Amino acid sequence: MIRHLTPADYRKMPWANGKGVTVEMLKLEDNGHLLWRLSRASVVENGDFSIFPGIERNLTVITGPGFDLIGDGLHLNAKPLAPVAFAGDTPIRAEAVSAASDDFNVMTARCLPRPDVAVITGAVQLRGGDMLAIFALVPSKVNGIALNCDDLILTDEPVTLSGQMITVRLYR
Repeated sequence: MIRHLTPADYRKMPWANGKGVTVEMLKLEDNGHLLWRLSRASVVENGDFSIFPGIERNLTVITGPGFDLIGDGLHLNAKPLAPVAFAGDTPIRAEAVSAASDDFNVMTARCLPRPDVAVITGAVQLRGGDMLAIFALVPSKVNGIALNCDDLILTDEPVTLSGQMITVRLYR
């Protein structure tokens, strides 16, 4: 199974803290509890991140210079195309925001295994079996299917990739 989503399929929604907008690409829930969510957002100023109890987060800056994520005993440098992981229920702030940065976010329920998040450039083959989400950062191809920037492929099949994209292997 290969499912191809485009920005026309995504949903815009306000941040939980009310200070921005998230573009939600994929959300899977079980009895009203979040299992996975893939989204995009823009960080345009220093400020608090929303709190998500029981959720693990992974953030990858996809445009802009990046910023620092600061919390109690935590200092992560969110640099372009370098995934960083942190707990969603830990109070954390974006600091050192010098210009707008767009980021790709993966949220998973803490009861699930953490996802594997990677930035792929060039040609790569990946095994199937688990849910694989592939987000195109530039025009790319997945098994010969042309993707525009910001398109998302969901599959459990083996794939051949070419271009630049973020891959997320989600486990249940």
